[in-house]
Amino acid sequence: MKIVPLAYDSMGVRSMATFVETKDIKIVIDPSVSLAPSRYGLPPHQIEIERMYELWNEIKKYVEKSDVVVITHYHYDHHNPDEVEIFANKKLLLKHPKEKINRSQMGRAAYFLNQLKKIVVEVDFSDGKTYEFGNTRIEISEPVFHGVNDRLGYVFEVYVESEGDFLFSSDVEGPIHKEQLKFMLEKDADVVFIDGPMTYMLGYRYSRKSLQSTIENLKTLIEKTKVKHLVLDHHLTRDLKWREKMKEVFEKAEEHGVKVGSAAEFAGVKEDLLEARRDELYGKKKKKK
Repeated sequence: MKIVPLAYDSMGVRSMATFVETKDIKIVIDPSVSLAPSRYGLPPHQIEIERMYELWNEIKKYVEKSDVVVITHYHYDHHNPDEVEIFANKKLLLKHPKEKINRSQMGRAAYFLNQLKKIVVEVDFSDGKTYEFGNTRIEISEPVFHGVNDRLGYVFEVYVESEGDFLFSSDVEGPIHKEQLKFMLEKDADVVFIDGPMTYMLGYRYSRKSLQSTIENLKTLIEKTKVKHLVLDHHLTRDLKWREKMKEVFEKAEEHGVKVGSAAEFAGVKEDLLEARRDELYGKKKKKK
């Protein structure tokens, strides 16, 4: 099984776009990119904008050669409703547009589905379903919270089993809750990509209680599954000090021979946390006294 991170926060954009290839099928999960509209009170820097277009073009190349596209929820860093032609003649596995969804995402889902009418495409609402393509199995979890509660809606997690296996968490911001962890433990995958905790908003929109719960859940994942490669990214890598805040997880991983890192590291490219460095890009980073 080939797993390629296409665009992630550790690569300079908001995204979890991922390509998975087995002997039977080519899959792209969450093909989109976006940028924080404001960070440190600053809009996206030109370097970030250029990176976004660069990675979006790369995503489109992979979608073109894929058979199946999975969209775990309707935030714009996970789906792009304005270039639907890239999905022509593909099979789309989508989050249900009306069930376990908040009002904002329901509106976005309706718009996306209307846009898809312009092309020939096979659409299936996939929450809790299983698909088989030759010897490759794709399992979709039941919806779980996008983060700490249902305020931001729900996402589903994705498991791909073939020659090896892969688990993709989508936007769990943790996992904070046992319900988010459950599917990960059940699937017991070799390679696990997780949207880590929102530590850059710690004490503001993300509590220390949620962080500690996440750390304990990640330690449980390491202890109770066969995971060998654990990627932590997305919300987590908007924080320059993410490794420091995940120290306990790194220590537990070392005990169990598990390799932990960002999606950029997994892909073998330079880690480039552009959003977290936006003040530096503008030359407005405050010097420590």
